[in-house]
Amino acid sequence: MKHTIGLIGAGAMGHAIGTRLLESGSRLNVYDRNPPKVAALVEKGATGMSNPAEVGAASGSVILSLNSEDAVAEVVFGEAGVLSRAKAGLLVIDMSSVSPAATRAFSSKAVGMGHAWVDAPLSGGAPKALTGELTLMLGGEAGDVTAAREVLSQIASNITHMGSSGAGQATKLINQVLCGIGFMAVAEATALAEDAGIDVEKIPGALRGGRADSAILQEYMPRFAARDYRKTGRLDNFIKDLNGAMDLARQKNTPVPFTSLSCDVHRIMTRAGYGAEDEATMIEYYLGPNRKD
Repeated sequence: MKHTIGLIGAGAMGHAIGTRLLESGSRLNVYDRNPPKVAALVEKGATGMSNPAEVGAASGSVILSLNSEDAVAEVVFGEAGVLSRAKAGLLVIDMSSVSPAATRAFSSKAVGMGHAWVDAPLSGGAPKALTGELTLMLGGEAGDVTAAREVLSQIASNITHMGSSGAGQATKLINQVLCGIGFMAVAEATALAEDAGIDVEKIPGALRGGRADSAILQEYMPRFAARDYRKTGRLDNFIKDLNGAMDLARQKNTPVPFTSLSCDVHRIMTRAGYGAEDEATMIEYYLGPNRKD
């Protein structure tokens, strides 16, 4: 019988993860500081908890879906944190995007308390979580990663053990470099195609299988063209990841001019009021005040 899984963080991503786990037959304990978010998963069969400590005490493994290192530290190691009442050997699976250095520190502290830690950042967003097709990059000890796979296989179709603690998070930063530059490239290409009078709807199919093809091209060029701004992520959250990639680049003395440019464009968009919006709004950067749609 599957053990009960805990989930802390029921925002857009956490909600999708929790929904998929429930649909896969898992028993789920959930906590979020926003009660309506907990209620949304309780309606689907989850058990709501009043604090992270309750989740840790009642679960065999706990997934974290949070948006900052400070949040992870407080939720796991705080006075009412996940590990404050957990039985020995609890597996913490951190699907948040935090720095490799912070991950190594969290893992070391958890192991010192008799627990296990696997960093499991994701790519694919809420849509892929709902269909069980996330891509996950894992860091941690081999035995812990094997245990984590039993849980994560319900929500992911591509799971790779990248190495020791923090290796998953470092790989996620590489992923975000490619995505950040990719979003800009596809938005720019969309604007150019529109200005040139090209039927943008035909482009993804015309380029499918060629060197310019990508998941971002196939998903986002139609969304850019349709001004489809439904939310599957946030521009301001992406800045955190791009900043993390540039921090890593500075540590390694790696030049990353396009990553820097992508981060600046994301900052410009955030200052223009698009921080809480989806990457699909990136097309607005190219429209300008005189552009007529």
